[in-house]
Amino acid sequence: MGAIPRIQDFDDPAYDPFVSDDAAFGEHDDPYPQLARWREQGPVHAFDYRSALGLHPDVTMAVLPAYLVLGYDAVESVFLDPQTYSNGIYARNLGISFGQSVSTMDAPDHPRYRKIFQKAFLPNTVSKWGETLVDPVVASLMEKFSGRGRADLVQEFTHHYPFQIIYRQLDLPPEDVGIFHKLAIAQTVVSYDVAHGTEASHKLGVYFKALSQERRADPGDDLVSLLSHAEVDGERLPEEILISFLRQLVNAGGDTTYRGTSILLTGLLTHPDQLEAVRKDRSLIPQAIEEALRWDGPVLIATRTPSVDTELCGVKLPAGACLSVASGSANRDPSRFENPDRFDIFRKKQRHFAFAFGPHVCIGQHLARVEMARALNAILDHLPNLRLDPDMPPPRIQGTMMRVPKHIHVRFD
Repeated sequence: MGAIPRIQDFDDPAYDPFVSDDAAFGEHDDPYPQLARWREQGPVHAFDYRSALGLHPDVTMAVLPAYLVLGYDAVESVFLDPQTYSNGIYARNLGISFGQSVSTMDAPDHPRYRKIFQKAFLPNTVSKWGETLVDPVVASLMEKFSGRGRADLVQEFTHHYPFQIIYRQLDLPPEDVGIFHKLAIAQTVVSYDVAHGTEASHKLGVYFKALSQERRADPGDDLVSLLSHAEVDGERLPEEILISFLRQLVNAGGDTTYRGTSILLTGLLTHPDQLEAVRKDRSLIPQAIEEALRWDGPVLIATRTPSVDTELCGVKLPAGACLSVASGSANRDPSRFENPDRFDIFRKKQRHFAFAFGPHVCIGQHLARVEMARALNAILDHLPNLRLDPDMPPPRIQGTMMRVPKHIHVRFD
């Protein structure tokens, strides 16, 4: 393949988007009790929850009337009605970074382009990636600490694991993965730090434009080549839509899986009886993954906007308002889940909203589950007698809109 430009770091290379992550998504230890109190008062509230939960104000939404949607039934009704509740509001914040991505689209453009992208993430395709992409990444990360007897599974494994898979999917230069990771995360700070968010977006856009043009001329077997030659009704994907998808992929595909895998490990390690059950019977892994996603899914709150004046659960909503749709409150609604605050891999199966639902359900959900399953299998295979390190602080899941523990200190024999 021909040469493409190196990815460019921030103009200020000392800028650290991983520190900024706390301001973007909050440092709340447990937002669920407050969400439960609001849910008990009613499913729809006319206020901005952000200040009440200690989040940095979203400057891109400040001028809009704000509403909070809570509980299983109300959240489900919003997700299942994209005609009334539009994703177009994302153009005001994440769309500034990602561009014209499928997440900012409504019908007819959304289903038109989504079906092309979705072909790349079908279960049979994803299962092949499990062996060719996922397993080598797992092995390369674990070999650095598997003989040591102790590790921080977040800082040494889950924080890097899904991002490295994406780099291999896209066949990006391994020497630049650190810069890609910084730029990918920094895109999400645009809601309060427009300068760094747009700088990250611009630099990824310049790089991905050159990359897609190079892969169209000289394709390989990577995902960029596949999507560069994909067609919609006989036409190839417009360049800007492809670039926007790649910007979003390097962020969402890595960040949410890192969070989901970290929460899965936290749930099992803090419930040793359930960890032992999974260790003895690997067929329990899929239900352990679903419970982790329900219990403390990586994305607690999604955003929608009414495309017309409407009414939800008796509350009138003006067109153009900002609806914060609390998936996390739905996933812990006691009307649907018994003892919803408890991590219990043996609970009765019930649909959750960790990947949203309806037409905008996460395209990468199958890959996320494969990555989580293979990570857990590898950890159980190579870290015998895995347990929390008694000499270190226990894992502490933090965040409001998106949650994760920053450390999981473990020992093994």
